[in-house]
Amino acid sequence: MFPTLKSVSTLLLGMGILLCGSGMLGTLLGLSAAQEGLPSWLIGLIMSGFFMGFIIGSFLCPGLIRRVGHIRAFGALAAVSAIAALLHGLIFDPWIWWVLRIFNGISVVGLYMVIESWLNERARHNRGQIFAFYMMICLVMLGVGQFLVLIYGPGQLASYALVAILFSLGLIPIALTPALQPAPIKAQALSLRVLYDRTPVGVIGALVSGIASGGFWGFGAIYAQQSGIAPLGVATFVSAVILGGALLQWPIGFFSDHRDRRWVLVFTCAGAAVAALAIFLTVDDQLTMLLVAALFYGGFAFSLYALAVAHTHDRLDVTEVLEGTRGLLLINGIGATMGPLMAGIAVSVASISVLPLLFGAIILLLSLFALWRILREPPVAREEKADFLPVTRTSVVAAELDPRTELQPELDLENKP
Repeated sequence: MFPTLKSVSTLLLGMGILLCGSGMLGTLLGLSAAQEGLPSWLIGLIMSGFFMGFIIGSFLCPGLIRRVGHIRAFGALAAVSAIAALLHGLIFDPWIWWVLRIFNGISVVGLYMVIESWLNERARHNRGQIFAFYMMICLVMLGVGQFLVLIYGPGQLASYALVAILFSLGLIPIALTPALQPAPIKAQALSLRVLYDRTPVGVIGALVSGIASGGFWGFGAIYAQQSGIAPLGVATFVSAVILGGALLQWPIGFFSDHRDRRWVLVFTCAGAAVAALAIFLTVDDQLTMLLVAALFYGGFAFSLYALAVAHTHDRLDVTEVLEGTRGLLLINGIGATMGPLMAGIAVSVASISVLPLLFGAIILLLSLFALWRILREPPVAREEKADFLPVTRTSVVAAELDPRTELQPELDLENKP
């Protein structure tokens, strides 16, 4: 594994720096918008723009990368991200911020595609370990970015300049890599209707996990700040959720490999709902307990998407796994777009304190749906189950990096009807 890691170390270093900037920018924008007194529904719209861009970029960026090549595309997309970050600091207009957030989402998903296609090309023999290590870096560096907000604070041009520096700095290891460019990116999803017919729990699980994660990325820091928590506590709260997602996916996944994955999903949803209730009860005056609850909420809630992907792999033919995973990414992105919008409306109608209860209730609905499907169809035989791997939402190219797609034959995805 170590020789392979060494060969992709510059790619991982560059992506880690970029994710640090991306994680910092999301929290910075939410806190800055709240500080400026924008209505919650408008903050939700601004924060959803990133995920709208993520979906749009999933369709636009493969063509761009094919036309100009990976390194040129990476440089252009990193520049777009840096420019968008600086414009946030120079111009305060919520609608311009929303448009910039869309462009940021488009550029970030393109950056993911470039890195993941390179990793897919280089990680031929240790794909599972590289995939898991890459997902761990994604979560850890997003968490590190939360603490960088503390350097200058929200609403400061210097904070946006620091984000732009990180996007530019992450470009350097990639631009200087001697590695040959990987094969052109192919991106096409399995019909969503067919995907739902094959694996309804997988589809609804991907949607709900997107709603929960999108709501967290959009309003997690705002929730902590407006609950009276100090800036360091806000960064620690958000990082605790992310850390929980990095730590608990492995044990939950191991357990799901030996049980009906739908039952594991039910109990994971219940755990997330209980943790959300604990956040609601402890946010006012028990910071230590709040951080523990946040850790478990992240562990359970961030595992939902990985469980949905693994369950989908259990239900699909081996030749459909790659396209099915891409379809789940699209569905998860739709859910992530809905999450901040729902959170913003809920805060406008009620108050910021209802957010843990809202997302806990939505996750509980997923557990009820999974229970209903358990009653309607038998479980997959243990010998037919795919292995679980920790997964977070990146780009469609990550589906090819996932070692569970290794056994399928090469598909002509671009010309397939």
